Amino acid sequence: MPLFIRKFERKSREEFSHGVTHFRTFFKWCVCAVIIGAVVGCVGTLFHYLIKFSAETFAMSNLKMVWLLPLAGIVIVASYKYCGMDNDKGTNMILVSVRSEEKPPIFTAPLIFLTTVLTHLAGGSAGREGAAIQMGGGIGYQVGRLLRLDEKDQKLIIMCGMSAAFSALFGTPVTAAIFSMEVISVGAMYYSALVPSVISALVGFCIAIHFGVEKTFFPLGGIPEITIPSVTRVTVLAVLCGLLSIVFCIVMHGTGKLLKKAYPNKFVKILLCSALLINLTYLVGNADYNGAGMALIHDAVLKGHTLPQAFAMKLLFTAITLGAGFRGGEIVPSFVVGATFGCLVAPLMGISGTFAAAVGMIAVFCGVTNCPITSIILSVEMFGPQGLLFFAVAVATSYMLSGYYGLYMGQKILYSKDRAEYINTTAH
Repeated sequence: MPLFIRKFERKSREEFSHGVTHFRTFFKWCVCAVIIGAVVGCVGTLFHYLIKFSAETFAMSNLKMVWLLPLAGIVIVASYKYCGMDNDKGTNMILVSVRSEEKPPIFTAPLIFLTTVLTHLAGGSAGREGAAIQMGGGIGYQVGRLLRLDEKDQKLIIMCGMSAAFSALFGTPVTAAIFSMEVISVGAMYYSALVPSVISALVGFCIAIHFGVEKTFFPLGGIPEITIPSVTRVTVLAVLCGLLSIVFCIVMHGTGKLLKKAYPNKFVKILLCSALLINLTYLVGNADYNGAGMALIHDAVLKGHTLPQAFAMKLLFTAITLGAGFRGGEIVPSFVVGATFGCLVAPLMGISGTFAAAVGMIAVFCGVTNCPITSIILSVEMFGPQGLLFFAVAVATSYMLSGYYGLYMGQKILYSKDRAEYINTTAH
């Protein structure tokens, strides 16, 4: 047989072998992603309705439920202490587990599920996406163990769970899939997780929709024509939001460190902060800054209405709540801060209040998470494609000007934001 024919046959066998390997891997991840999406989607749907029930119960109590904060705080601290997670790092632990040998403890998902519901029931100011990331990552890891996945595949299955939980709660499947790949290491996306993350996000989204969870979407008005003056105004707004995102991160981290140093005993700390939150709630006279704060987002984005102090008060309530040791997330509060701030400064920018609220919401989210691609996709899934150019400008501006600050100190920033340079640092 001629030499060139033997080489051709050998090359063909190698190509066929590679094709079979890729197909087997694709099939494996399709199956795993469907399983993770189904399990996390169901848990996420239940979580959504319990959070909704908690928020409605608190709203109907005429602020009386806020008196449960001390009891809720004691239960939360005791639960983590009893389960051997007294020094739990929350969402940071999930992010680090994708890059290292550290793995989520078995109690991660059930604890964050129950304690976040308890926080919302008692009127703590917190979001739910931090719980979604921890819950999805924790469940993903445990299911991966049952499926006997190896060490490297376990990292992908954690991202898979994160995508499914985020998608089920927010109804933004593409955002959820990209976020789980982008948030771990800024400047380097985990493309190997693309197939499982997309599929699990889609399955989780479909399950949530099937059980009546409404997709998060705001019909956006007041979008200006694309002109140099309008783009300039949006850029100025994004500059302010980028600086605000730095303030947000400093206040959140600083409050937690200050309270930890002042009150090393976690039971004392959460009791004193509960008393402070109770007094602040009655001083305000309403529940605007308790819970997730979705009503403030609706007023700003749909009505163009906000109070001058709204963004600062929401930041204060959230910093005390999470710094005290209550559980939940920071992303929805960052939405609130961004939306109310954007709406507040809109008249100074010469922009519609509703449109400025939407831009502020996305720009601050980008600044605190360091996830520009996720932020642009989120703007489309949450507001529609009409203002895409403006949102892209706002995201790019906020991303650069927010520096190396971030909500998640477990997030790795691999590349400089303003130079083609490898820096390998952590968010601060």
